[in-house]
Amino acid sequence: MNGAQEAAVAARKKDIRSRWLLSAPALIIIFVAAVGPLLVMLLYSFMAKGDYGDVRFGEFSLDGWTSVFFERDIFDDTLGLADAHLSIIWRSLQLSFFTTILTLVLGFPTAYFIATRPPHTREIWVFLVTIPFWTNLLIRTFAMQQVIRNEGLLNNALIWLGIIKQPLQIMYTDTANLLGMTYVYLPLMVLPLYASIEKLDFRLVEAGYDLYATRFQVLRRIVIPLVKPGLIAGSILVFIPSLGAYVIPRVLGGGKNMMLGNLIEMQFGSGRNWPLGAAMSITLMALVMVALIVYVRNASRGGAGHA
Repeated sequence: MNGAQEAAVAARKKDIRSRWLLSAPALIIIFVAAVGPLLVMLLYSFMAKGDYGDVRFGEFSLDGWTSVFFERDIFDDTLGLADAHLSIIWRSLQLSFFTTILTLVLGFPTAYFIATRPPHTREIWVFLVTIPFWTNLLIRTFAMQQVIRNEGLLNNALIWLGIIKQPLQIMYTDTANLLGMTYVYLPLMVLPLYASIEKLDFRLVEAGYDLYATRFQVLRRIVIPLVKPGLIAGSILVFIPSLGAYVIPRVLGGGKNMMLGNLIEMQFGSGRNWPLGAAMSITLMALVMVALIVYVRNASRGGAGHA
């Protein structure tokens, strides 16, 4: 290696060190703000719970993880399934899945409509879709409460039309949670779908019609495979916050229709069981990761099949 090559290698190493030094503040912030809290939750989940809602540092225990799915009998101390926890986890998965499906059913036609408008009007429609984000989540949830409560707009309209005689009990049910999450997270499905549909080459759609394909065949064979990246992104953006929702089930679902986010909050609050709350938090993250991996793999296989 001659002098010129050694100088080039030294300059490259110096450049790499400079980049790491410039990136260090951002990496430290990311670690402290993102990785740090997760490590704290992970450590708390393996500690024994304290007497006043904290943890006993240095005292290892698996009770937090055991209590996620099992509970001890108060008489003989035997382990049995924690039916309440399992039902809440199952409810959270169900509602998150149906919220994703419902937002997709409503969001796809909306995004297609916006993408097929004249270019000078699309920005207006996108602007209208983003307006709900200007309002606090809690305010939007209370707005939905005014629509679905017994004396709300929906029941009053149905009674006025003569469809029902007595108000429908929607509040404090799983249906209320589903409607609330669909309303709140619908824009998160519309925007990624719109971004994908806008890039769609509609000459392919016209070619499909020229080959005597039906509208359903064009949708299934041409449109959906080409906009699948937006569909996957929208589904992820809806499913993740739905699974960890807290405000919406707290306001619309009531105490009998809790979701996993409410159960975790209760363990850190009135339940005074921080290890259990930490273990549930890690469990929630694991459920999200597993669901995303399964969904993305299935979507990729579907795309390969169409190809």
